[in-house]
Amino acid sequence: MTSTPSSRSGDTGGAGRPGPLDQYAAQRATGALRGPDGCVYLHQGAVYCVECPAVADVGDRLATAGRLPAERWRRAVDAAGADHSGGQFLLRQGWLTRGELEVCQLAALLDAACFVLPPRSAATSFTPGDAHWLGVVRPVAAAVLLAAVTRRRAQLDRLGSWAAVDGAPVVPVVPDAQDRPPLTGRQRWLLAHADGVRTPGELARALGQSTFLTLLEVRRLAAAGRVRLPPAVGLPRRRPGACRSEPRGPAGAGANAPVWHLPDPGALETADPDVALLVRLRTALEENL
Repeated sequence: MTSTPSSRSGDTGGAGRPGPLDQYAAQRATGALRGPDGCVYLHQGAVYCVECPAVADVGDRLATAGRLPAERWRRAVDAAGADHSGGQFLLRQGWLTRGELEVCQLAALLDAACFVLPPRSAATSFTPGDAHWLGVVRPVAAAVLLAAVTRRRAQLDRLGSWAAVDGAPVVPVVPDAQDRPPLTGRQRWLLAHADGVRTPGELARALGQSTFLTLLEVRRLAAAGRVRLPPAVGLPRRRPGACRSEPRGPAGAGANAPVWHLPDPGALETADPDVALLVRLRTALEENL
């Protein structure tokens, strides 16, 4: 997986103003709404597929569950054709039941929507008539989907203090003698597969699981002390520090007052302007003591 998905709140176009998805849904548009985090496919204003590169799709879920080999999924992609009937191909072959396909598609759609919706207005493009190869399996009203995404993000926000684990490798912590809250089945399963290298998003994709639920459970595990927190990032080491134009001498010595020079911002090992300012101030204070 390329990167850790973001649980941003998104931009709906401002308070009281509809965002791009709301607008195209109101127009009962059919096509693809593309943004920086993924793609939303609409059919007559309803959402029937959401793609996010960082989230396991329907094929990943079916393959890791042992329900449909990856080779058969690729055959469905090839057989979809111009009428985008890949889902119907899977059903005609008898490889999946309609119920299985609908449940898996809805689960993948909601999971991807948590990291794609609502799309940011300034960074979207809409292609009328563009369709997903799988076809319309079970469309969802845009308003219903956005409400579900809002509820899920609220769950993550309640554990916002532990958000540092989202992009860090999942490293289980052996409990000490103190009493610990009992683990759920999903939490035990996640800890059993955590290798100390993969992040929650990478772990979810490799296991064909929901990225949102994996992030949520890893934050809960961190709150319970069962997952190691990443080390806090401190201020970078200064190079060079602030310096005087001449050595410090006794009061009144010399005809001219010493001139101080703050360090060159380009010499700091950080691209964050706020951190650079703090380091410059710290350096000046240290050298002046």
